[in-house]
Amino acid sequence: MTGACHPTALTLTHRTPGQPRLLVLRALGLGDLLAGVPALRALRRAHPAHEIVLAAPEDLAGPAAASHAVDTLLPASAPHRAVPHALPWAAEPPDVAVDLHGNGPPSHRLLAALRPRLLLAFAHPGTPDVTGPPWRPDEHERDRWCRMLRFYGIPADPTDLALDPPVVPSPAPGAVVLHPGAGSAARRWPAARYADVARRLMDHGRAVVVTGGPGEEDLVAEVTPRGARAFPGGLPFPVLSALVASARAVVSGDTGIAHLAVAHGTPSVTLFGPVAPSLWGPPPSPRHRALWHPGPPGDPHAAQPDARLLRIAVDEVLDALAGLEAVPA
Repeated sequence: MTGACHPTALTLTHRTPGQPRLLVLRALGLGDLLAGVPALRALRRAHPAHEIVLAAPEDLAGPAAASHAVDTLLPASAPHRAVPHALPWAAEPPDVAVDLHGNGPPSHRLLAALRPRLLLAFAHPGTPDVTGPPWRPDEHERDRWCRMLRFYGIPADPTDLALDPPVVPSPAPGAVVLHPGAGSAARRWPAARYADVARRLMDHGRAVVVTGGPGEEDLVAEVTPRGARAFPGGLPFPVLSALVASARAVVSGDTGIAHLAVAHGTPSVTLFGPVAPSLWGPPPSPRHRALWHPGPPGDPHAAQPDARLLRIAVDEVLDALAGLEAVPA
């Protein structure tokens, strides 16, 4: 056993020898990380002397650093948002471990195996030795983790979401950004409708940019009309952040770029389907519109677009964007 994390860990700042460590598990996606920023900042304020290590996918090093709440990123992930089987932790037991990943035995046991001096988590009957607050399935993601920390006496503000302005220039300042992709088909509004939105915006003189992540090149090509710019394959986070921060507006499904728009205060229209905006939507603000046709909860990992998502019409999206035009900067 050594005094350092696994050598593949990406250090964001220099660690002081002998510094106490606080390990946070949130091995999820960009939107999950940004929704967890208020909790991360609360931990930073409560433990200013600790090195805060975030166990998360390696490609989230950029937004982790932008949060100003994380010192080191420990690469960790699993398919389908599952709990990783193990963490590459080759250090003395953490002084504090915090489960911001889930509410059940898999994440509890993963952290408990590292023998932390203190484990903060939600309670679950499958791990009765973990004492924490009860889980509420109908709670917004930002509020959930802040409530958990408050149970342990750590003040946390779920509105503490903002990121600093990017230091790199935007590749398309003032454009309307359309992001048709998402982690599952259930949360992807049809490409043909995005393409219709893009064409009609351009007919009214708007500059349009279409973005997509790795593996979404064909989707981006299908949506992008002649004269619009496309950024397929996933932009580096500083560039994506700059693009969103300087955009006229962002239109997307319930995915990471919607949370990035909120973090930068960029006007946004977010299209919800299987999951209600009351659980993952933007905070109340005239700058953000969440479109959703209420119904029973759906499967956010389904292989087909959710029926509630398909009820959103092109004109609804364009009307929402028009309403954002009058919102002061």
